[in-house]
Amino acid sequence: MIEWNIDPVLFTLGPLSPRWYGVLFALAFVASYRFMRIMYTDDKRSQQDLDSLTITMIVSTIVGARMGHVLFYEPQIMLENPFEVLAVWHGGLASHGGAIGIITGLWIYHKRRPKYGMIWLLDRLAIVAALSGMFIRIGNFFNSEILGKATDVPWAIWFSLVDATPVGRHPAQLYEAILCLVIFLFLWWRYKQGDAFNAPARLIGLFMVILFTGRFFIEFLKEHQVDFESSLPLDMGQLLSIPFIAAGMWFLWRSTQSRKA
Repeated sequence: MIEWNIDPVLFTLGPLSPRWYGVLFALAFVASYRFMRIMYTDDKRSQQDLDSLTITMIVSTIVGARMGHVLFYEPQIMLENPFEVLAVWHGGLASHGGAIGIITGLWIYHKRRPKYGMIWLLDRLAIVAALSGMFIRIGNFFNSEILGKATDVPWAIWFSLVDATPVGRHPAQLYEAILCLVIFLFLWWRYKQGDAFNAPARLIGLFMVILFTGRFFIEFLKEHQVDFESSLPLDMGQLLSIPFIAAGMWFLWRSTQSRKA
């Protein structure tokens, strides 16, 4: 068993107390921008348009993730303190909500710039979304949150900032971080093989099916995030993953139709 007792706060300088999670969240967008820039250049697209997309994605991801957390995990907040819904700095971000936010942001971007088709955008965003997911899950690990269930595997982690008594847990955050890294590398390889140009919708389809199927099974190794999940046949993360898996299968089917056409 390995003890994990890293302070979530990176350092304190006067009123500034940046957290590891915030730094890794920012790195996710920086890394995503770098790869999106390569893909925009490959297709001879405007860098100015990319800057606009980046701003749209930052806002839609954060708003979607926060709204998703409130709606799916703490709906009582909307009645008890509606202003708390907007308090993203208090934590509570849901990846499924972030995914919905990204899709919504892409749709708005597409409507303002019709030359960018939704499939064109989704295929490329899928690649950097996987990369971003890796950074964010590492951030969750530094925050000692989204804990795994107790286990005696050799790599079990004791989150001593959360559990006063030594308890080895599955590092579920790192499982998902590794999954996201593998998906990113796979999708980037498929992009370089020409999938984004020769089989539109394949990359977003692969992303959704692999990520959310993996997420579905990793959820079995996690503690419930909210009490009401104990009364559900599956936890909220699993229930929310099912429609994304179905959507991914539809995108994969569509990619085969594109090739036939």
